Amino acid sequence: MSSNEATAGENAARDAEAGAGASRRRSIGFLNWAHAIDHYVLLIFPTVVIGMEAALERPYADLIRLSTAAFVAFGVFSLPAGWLADRWSRRNMMALFYLGCAAALALAGLSSGLVGLAIAMFVIGVCAAIYHPVGMAMLIDVAQARGRTLAFNGVCGNLGVALAAGISAALASWFGWRAAFLLPAAICLATGIAFVVLVPDDRHRTATRKKSAEVPLTGRAAGAMLGLYAVISLAGGLVFNTVIIALPKIVDERLGEDVPLLLVGGVATLVFLCGAVAQLAVGRLVEWFRPYLMFAAVVALQFAGIVWAAYASASMLIVALAVTMAGIYGQVTTGDIVLARYTADAWRGRIYSARYFLTFVSAGLAVEAISWLHRIGGFDLVLIAVAAVAAILLAAVLGFVVLVSSAEAQHAAMQPAE
Repeated sequence: MSSNEATAGENAARDAEAGAGASRRRSIGFLNWAHAIDHYVLLIFPTVVIGMEAALERPYADLIRLSTAAFVAFGVFSLPAGWLADRWSRRNMMALFYLGCAAALALAGLSSGLVGLAIAMFVIGVCAAIYHPVGMAMLIDVAQARGRTLAFNGVCGNLGVALAAGISAALASWFGWRAAFLLPAAICLATGIAFVVLVPDDRHRTATRKKSAEVPLTGRAAGAMLGLYAVISLAGGLVFNTVIIALPKIVDERLGEDVPLLLVGGVATLVFLCGAVAQLAVGRLVEWFRPYLMFAAVVALQFAGIVWAAYASASMLIVALAVTMAGIYGQVTTGDIVLARYTADAWRGRIYSARYFLTFVSAGLAVEAISWLHRIGGFDLVLIAVAAVAAILLAAVLGFVVLVSSAEAQHAAMQPAE
């Protein structure tokens, strides 16, 4: 081979590597934006419903139940979404996410009655269910610095939660509640079209994905891990969904009387942003400490924050909710990293779909629990109940840590000495 041919080959290899890197960064960018949209679209209604009480002449406890179908669908439809992604195409499922959310949001914004709004909320939940089992599996596949990539992705989801309260409140105050749905619909449509054009299909990679985990488990250990993780996902989902759904109303009631909706949305946004900062820190810390130990630490922080919030008021309530949010979003990030370490890429979409099925189907239970507990005991009772569930979550995580630490020790002993 001549020197010119060798040089041409090296240049072609560098160009291919640069192209792959650009494609990977583009995919990560779309996945981060999708995570923000995913949480944003589900939390439009819990904010604008506060302003709908007077317009529809219905109490909060009745109106908030219209979103039950959305949160149930968000969990239930994650199961077929993960299965389809592993068997068909993760990229095409994400295209369905963007375009489906656009259609569902437009349907909500154009609804003429409570039944139509409830149907639209259900469709939003179906489309939003695609992201977590599909997007997370896709992100882990393309990420190189997994801890930092997943942490920043988590921050994007947190920003979606945070901005949903503030932006939805502003749009509803300035232009009416329909605008709070229709503007995000237009953004989802534009992004979905760009995603289809710029991100290549991945169906050709389906059969070549790895079928072994980074740290393999025995059948007995894998069964125990999945059992514990089922408890973790269900309890964690109840805590996560109850707090983020109820937070605007908690702020509304605990800050005092006659607090304007715009201020409620702004305070809720600041609290959610505290979770974003915590996730960035967690993304760095998992590179220095064992992820499963970080998992236990942030779940303990979450429990402490919820107990504190149950007894706090005024400015201290905001601080307590900020600590709670730091723990909630920190445990989401570390939980995804830990689960990825013990599952194979070929099955990851289905594993994540089961995790998020349990995590998000509990949102329907959370909405019903908020409605019932708020009616009989206000948010004091809601937060005490959430603290009890958080205690169960902490116990399950500690059991999980004991299990996987043993598996890690066995895996390390099997590695060849350097």
